[in-house]
Amino acid sequence: MSAANENAPVLILLGPPGAGKGTQARKLEEKFGLVQLSTGDLLRAAVAAGTDAGKAAKAVMEAGELVSDDIVIAILRDRLADPDCARGVILDGFPRTTVQAEALDALLAENGQKINAAISLEVDDAAMVSRISGRYTCGKCGEGYHDEFKQPAKDGVCDKCGGTDMKRRADDNAETVGSRLVAYHAQTAPLIAYYKGKGSLKTVNAMLGIDEIAGNLNAIVEDAIA
Repeated sequence: MSAANENAPVLILLGPPGAGKGTQARKLEEKFGLVQLSTGDLLRAAVAAGTDAGKAAKAVMEAGELVSDDIVIAILRDRLADPDCARGVILDGFPRTTVQAEALDALLAENGQKINAAISLEVDDAAMVSRISGRYTCGKCGEGYHDEFKQPAKDGVCDKCGGTDMKRRADDNAETVGSRLVAYHAQTAPLIAYYKGKGSLKTVNAMLGIDEIAGNLNAIVEDAIA
């Protein structure tokens, strides 16, 4: 495997379901040339490529089990070494626990890298029900939309790619939002304290408009990668 991209900035987006992590990560990709790395996409790509870590992940998933932190870290190690990650990456959906955060710190230390900023998108739990139940994405390019906050210019047609196959996640409904928020606060919210202790935590009010949130994130990222 090739050496990792030393000194490439590493950013993390933290926040509960519906906070807008995916939408904002794509905006940061476009503005700064960073690469968004989501756990699900990494796993699927590694399995498709047939890497050693991908083969291990495939065997676990086919057995109906959860992929271990060690396998995810191995897949991430391979991905960070790819040339397109040289300008920096945004981690979306990983780490989810402090154990994963510690493993990530160890991986980055091997490469002479560090977390430049862990950005917490802060939201009001009560507002998440309407946010999550109203969102949908373009099945072709993945651009995100919302019934109330972000509709395409032409109903049913993606602004970005012109696709017409709009999709909603089956679990994006009011009944499941509560349990997902509970899981988030129990498992992932402690990361906020972890990164605060490391001095790398930044916070953004994610209840603002999409463009205003993006502006605040841009300022944080510009400072972090300077």
